Amino acid sequence: MYDLNDSDYALISLAQNTIQMNYDDENYNHTVGAAVRCKSGKIYVGVNVYSLHGACAEQIAIGTAITNGERAFETIVAVRGKRGEEIIPPCGNCRQLLCDYAPMCEVIIVVNGKTKKVCAKELQPFAYCLEK
Repeated sequence: MYDLNDSDYALISLAQNTIQMNYDDENYNHTVGAAVRCKSGKIYVGVNVYSLHGACAEQIAIGTAITNGERAFETIVAVRGKRGEEIIPPCGNCRQLLCDYAPMCEVIIVVNGKTKKVCAKELQPFAYCLEK
């Protein structure tokens, strides 16, 4: 686990701003915001989209980055709540997505009440991950 730096706090703030602008408290279609920083330094954001299968905010952010030509991911965070007040860990599907696309990406999570970063591949013990 790693401590956060100023650029990590800025990433959290972008995820919070994203969900604040898009929070849907009537239908609860958009309740999670995410931000991913690529190795290029560019940041992409996303919100979750509910439907039959839905798509998580992390998936949307990574998909947007890939659509824009990014392939190397540095750090990702997801937040929940009207103001993005809660940092949440990736769900199982997102953990596998990170293993598939960014096993070395750092994920911002809360551990024992402290905000930390952990390598994506460490979130899913014994997972099949392509080393990148």
